This record gives sequence, C-alpha cells and structure tokens, in this order.
Amino acid sequence: MNLSFFDQFSSPHLLGIPLVLLSLLFPALLFPSPGNRWINNRLSTLQLWLLHLITKQLMIPLNKNGHKWALMLTSLMTMLLTINLLGLLPYTFTPTTQLSMNMALAFPLWLATLLTGLRNKPSASLAHLLPEGTPTPLIPALILIETTSLLIRPLALGVRLTANLTAGHLLIQLISTASIALMPILPAVSILTMAILLLLTILEVAVAMIQAYVFVLLLSLYLQENI
Repeated sequence: MNLSFFDQFSSPHLLGIPLVLLSLLFPALLFPSPGNRWINNRLSTLQLWLLHLITKQLMIPLNKNGHKWALMLTSLMTMLLTINLLGLLPYTFTPTTQLSMNMALAFPLWLATLLTGLRNKPSASLAHLLPEGTPTPLIPALILIETTSLLIRPLALGVRLTANLTAGHLLIQLISTASIALMPILPAVSILTMAILLLLTILEVAVAMIQAYVFVLLLSLYLQENI
C-alpha cells in the first residue's frame, strides 16, 4: 500500500473504532495523582509551578471578573500544550492537526465570550461594531466589515493552530525522508540534512508551545473585550 505524506494526519482506527478520544485522554495519564508525598514530590512541585506560571500569564490581560475563567483557560492551555508536544514523538498522532477538533474547541469558547458580553454589557459589546466618529456614509460598510471580522475569529483560531502544526509535521517528515534517502548516495549531505532536522525539531517544540499559548491568549483577549 502506497502511503502519502498526509497519511500521518488521518485518525487512527482499531477494529473500526476511532482512537482520537484515547489520544486526547492519554496526556492526563502523565500528570501525577495525589498521594502521601503530594507536597514534597519534585515532579508535583514542578507541575504546580508551571500551572501557576501559565495561570499568571493568562490572567494578566483580564480583570477580576475574568478570573472566573482561570480554571477553564489553564486546563485548555495544559491540554493543548501536552498534546502538541506529545505529537512530536515518532509514531504518534496529533489530534490538534485536525481542523474539526480545533474548531470544536474554538467556536464554543468564542461563542461563550460573545454571549457573556451580550448578557452583561450589550451596548458596549455592540459598540465594537461601529468605531466612534465614523462618517455616516461609511456606517453600513463598517458594520459589515466589523461583523465579518468578529465572526471569522473562531475560524482564525482553528486554522492558525492547524496550519502551523501541520506545516511543521510535514517539514519534519520531508527532511527525515530526504536524509534517509541520501544516506547511501551522499553521506555528507545526509549528515547535514540530519543536523537541519535536529534544528527544525527544536523549532517545532517551540512552535508547539507558542501555538498553544497563542490560542488560549487570544481567547482571553476576546473575553476581556466582553467583560
């Protein structure tokens, strides 16, 4: 059977059962469960420090009313970060390369922030659709433009995360395939290609962390606009 470069993004199946849910739940097994050494465990201490740092960074642009969303945003950030990093391991599946999953995360949370603003401050939320001091002839066009930019936000969130991770995985596969193919023909070029692959892998680790942070940070900024 001939395999293409995009087969790595197809959802794995076992006996006709999709394993996407299992791949989503697997990162939870990596986090330690409470025990007798819960406070003194180094791994738990490091985990709590990272969670505190993530929560602090996400709550900076929010006022006190937005701190109610701290648990949800921090949990989302932790899940995306873990899935993105685990997806860089060989023979693993990255659920966040699926646009359907990213849209399923982005659209409900974006809609929740929008409905929160319409419920608490309807006038202020609708005022974002029309900048102050707009000339009268431009009002209909600006309302359409601002409405379109508002509705396209969840699509931009999902596509940004999907495109960045998919491009990184494709580059890694292309360069690794080239290095293996060049090994018996041009060993020196193959070694150079492997060095480039190592640098690209380090870059993809950074991209995996940055994209998870950007996804949740933009959601927090959308929330701040509506509270």
